[in-house]
Amino acid sequence: MSTPQQASNPERRVDLDWVRILAFGLLIFYHVGMLYVSWGFHIKSEHRLTWLEPVMLVLNPWRLSLLFLVSGVASRFMLRKVRLAAFVRARSMRLLIPLIFGMLVIVPPQSYLQIVESLGYPAGFADYYLHHYLAFSAQFCPNPCIVQPTWNHLWFVVYLWVYTMALAGVLSLWPTAADRIGDKLAAALTGPWLLLPCLLFAAWRLFLSPIFPSTHALFGDWYNHADYATAFLIGFLLARQDRVWHDIERQRWVALALGAACFTAFILIYAGWFPRSLMLRWFAGSVYGCYQWIAMVAVLGFARRHLTADGPVRRYLTDAIFPYYIVHQTAIIVIAHALRDSGLSAGSEAAIVIAGTALTCLVSYEVARRIGWLRPLFGLRMEPRSTAGVARQQPA
Repeated sequence: MSTPQQASNPERRVDLDWVRILAFGLLIFYHVGMLYVSWGFHIKSEHRLTWLEPVMLVLNPWRLSLLFLVSGVASRFMLRKVRLAAFVRARSMRLLIPLIFGMLVIVPPQSYLQIVESLGYPAGFADYYLHHYLAFSAQFCPNPCIVQPTWNHLWFVVYLWVYTMALAGVLSLWPTAADRIGDKLAAALTGPWLLLPCLLFAAWRLFLSPIFPSTHALFGDWYNHADYATAFLIGFLLARQDRVWHDIERQRWVALALGAACFTAFILIYAGWFPRSLMLRWFAGSVYGCYQWIAMVAVLGFARRHLTADGPVRRYLTDAIFPYYIVHQTAIIVIAHALRDSGLSAGSEAAIVIAGTALTCLVSYEVARRIGWLRPLFGLRMEPRSTAGVARQQPA
């Protein structure tokens, strides 16, 4: 049985809008958490919260893959309305303009403050920007070296554009590929075979991750490419396969239980509860990869069943979330640096960083959406928003 949202408006996947909104929203909290865990980040708080790592690991394996999957679905719906050439132009404008703007304006404070805190850079931001940031070299090496200019958190935009262009290239040579391959994939994922993509994600984790650690540098980042491109393609190919989406909704509780089991097994190994061995590493990689796909199935299934409410909040956030994403990490790093040596507790510091970041995102979006020439710089359509425009909008 289809939900009211799918039945009344098959051209609009409100549930996936909400998934995208919530996933990007969680990204703000996740990146605030990166200030306090042992994993590498651009700057670090003086506080360490070891209990936070297992909590963040609940999200870490699948949060970005899910965004690529949703982007694949959105791309398929867009191609139903425009020709391939228009699709390529629209996606390039929507992604490359904010990428270039972000690299030139939004990201530089992140690199500057990282160098200040890691290497004690003595000069001001203007000196750094004019003499170093635009030098197209790796002049600072806080481990790893910072190649400048950089895209930092905007790597997602780069990867999404590359996958989109590669897909467009295939479709230009084989226009019926999406329908033909999508039909075969949907038939292969019938019933319990819905979990079959686990094998792909587990294979990438086992065979590519040890050789190609995550860099987000585009070239040589083959594990991440295999992971994210797979999710993007699955979303694109299955976007119009209603039977598969029905199965995803129907098996949401099974996916939740299996995902919990996989995550429990992985976290016990991660925490060192068992002696290290080659077989154990293989098992850990397998359950990690399976957890990636199963968690996405669970999220998508529960979203399709429950996140069907539409209204002004959904429309506002669907438009706002990409500008929020562009701004959020710079806000986190600037605010966290300003609070350094403040003597605040971890809880107070984190609360200020979260609140300040949310306010910065809100103000940035409200300003950008009201000024015509700023809109494309923040990933918004050139024309002012209208009711019709909102209705036609698809997720980035």
